[in-house]
Amino acid sequence: MIPEDVPVIIWVLLFAILFTQATWLFVDARRRGFNPWFWGLWGCIHFPLPFIAYWLFKRDGLQVIKNLFNRSNDNE
Repeated sequence: MIPEDVPVIIWVLLFAILFTQATWLFVDARRRGFNPWFWGLWGCIHFPLPFIAYWLFKRDGLQVIKNLFNRSNDNE
C-alpha cells in the first residue's frame, strides 16, 4: 500500500494519536523533571513504544536507579 492509497481519515487519526501522545509525554515529563523534549519528540514520531517505555521508566526505572545509588552510598 502506498501513501496515496491510504484514506485521509487514517492520516487524521494517526496525527491525532501521535500529537496526543507527544503532548501528554511532554507535559508529564516536564512535571516530573524527566527530559521533556526528548519524550515529547520521541512520542511525536513513534507509537506506542515511547508511551510504554515512559510508563515503565517513571514507574519502576527511577526507583531502581535510586536504589542503586542508595546502595552505593551506604557502602562508603
